[in-house]
Amino acid sequence: MSDAVLVLNAGSSSIKFGLFDIASSEPQLKCKGLLDEQEKAPRLVVTDASGKQLFEKRGNTGEGEDHGLFADILAWTEDHLGRGGLAGVGHRIVHGGRDFSGPVVIDDETLAALERLTPLAPLHQPRCLAPFRAVKSLRPKLTQIACFDTAFHHGLTPPASRFAIPRHFEERGIRRYGFHGLSFEYIASRLTALAPEWAQKRTVVAHLGNGASLCALHEGRSVDTTMGLTPLDGLVMGTRCGAIDPGVLLFFLQEEGMSADEVQHLVYERSGLLGVSGVSADMRALLASRETAAREAIDLFTFRVAGKIAEMANTLAGLDCLVFTGGIGEHASEIRQQICDRLAWLGVRLDDAANAGGEQSIAAAHSSVDVLIIATSEETTIARQCRRVLKSQAEL
Repeated sequence: MSDAVLVLNAGSSSIKFGLFDIASSEPQLKCKGLLDEQEKAPRLVVTDASGKQLFEKRGNTGEGEDHGLFADILAWTEDHLGRGGLAGVGHRIVHGGRDFSGPVVIDDETLAALERLTPLAPLHQPRCLAPFRAVKSLRPKLTQIACFDTAFHHGLTPPASRFAIPRHFEERGIRRYGFHGLSFEYIASRLTALAPEWAQKRTVVAHLGNGASLCALHEGRSVDTTMGLTPLDGLVMGTRCGAIDPGVLLFFLQEEGMSADEVQHLVYERSGLLGVSGVSADMRALLASRETAAREAIDLFTFRVAGKIAEMANTLAGLDCLVFTGGIGEHASEIRQQICDRLAWLGVRLDDAANAGGEQSIAAAHSSVDVLIIATSEETTIARQCRRVLKSQAEL
């Protein structure tokens, strides 16, 4: 069996990928890349693990061009690997619903089941499944594996998993699932690797990026999280509203005469930081802006994050450790500062110099809560899960 796995992580406007060697127990990143579709001409860039560019290609706009660039990814990867080729391709799939609690090989039956979950993640699920179809059309015999953002939270139990709606809906699967599980699983493993005692602490992980959510960890397991049935719930995000009074949605439907599709577009793509600021969904642009509305959007973001961290601390019956990850969490020192300032009553104190420098441990000496910055790697989690599936297959 080959010892190489290609990991594909589809986002809203780009696809990150990594090529991993899975010969050893811990997958090793060989190279990584980005298929960026934000520009007029989609761009494919591949770098080695250190960031040195190995390959670049720009495509032409037009139907099927991303398919062409997928062909380039596969061709470059196979040429780079030589004779061994790929053992498989791993995909980040946002929603696994009730039935998928761990990674699975994608076959026709699995694909149909995942397509049926699209209403629970209408923007994300089709985007996650598109790379599978592209690879299948190009390499129909290549094993492809689905790895789920919901799986890490699969063990959530009432009351954390429950909505206050008639019970027969819960029996049909209307419950809180949570997302960003591939990221949270990676952070849980890093805490164990960094210091075993951290893994035992009452920890809240803040995955803050264009999509954002929190996870309460107890002994490395998810016991609560901020996203719910869909990736729309919880924190204020780049273009998503987060938690909202359901009456607001009823008002849009009943009084504004909006269709369900129009409401969906509003709350997924026109709200959040973009909607409040009227400037941008990008936190970097908001931090650089002098517009009052931009500062108000930042204020709402940090207010909601701090409030939800307190909610997670309630689930944990205390807070020993707070971890920042994701694009904003890892890189925006001002946002970390504002969030932690709001949590001073919980004993959270930052070391200003460590925070500004982006050091791993940024808590002040007198803080009663450890505060850490840990870079996440969803791709590594996917590679680990693919290794387990492929090794299990090989042993059959």
